[in-house]
Amino acid sequence: MHVTIEDAHKAIEAARAKAVELGTQMCIAVVDSGGNLKAFYRMDDAWVGSIDISQKKAKTSLFFGMPTGAIGKLSQPGGPLYGIEHSNDGLITFPGGIPIVDSDGVMSGAIGVSGSTVENDHAVAEAGARAIGATELPAHPWRT
Repeated sequence: MHVTIEDAHKAIEAARAKAVELGTQMCIAVVDSGGNLKAFYRMDDAWVGSIDISQKKAKTSLFFGMPTGAIGKLSQPGGPLYGIEHSNDGLITFPGGIPIVDSDGVMSGAIGVSGSTVENDHAVAEAGARAIGATELPAHPWRT
């Protein structure tokens, strides 16, 4: 099941509101369960470079079923996923990408946000995911 356009718009609006609350400008991308762009919003004055980063954060989170910050922890030198950012035509392994998962544990897409600190990017993405009832994926031994 893909994230619906209605849910994608709800997620983007909640993320945008959080970005406004934090006083920052963001690019916000929602991808469906196939990693295809479903919806996108670029706030006024958001960095042009954040367009690509937000979409890659969403795809990275979707491809591996975990927040991008968790992947980043695993991809440090000596880590089990070291170098993974060079796969899949380029991944982003720092915070700001979150899977969109329903209460049954089905991943229907992901949200990716870029334009500020990684802490703000994660908070804005989380606001978007929570607005549509998204939850974290069930725990697996390799997830942090």
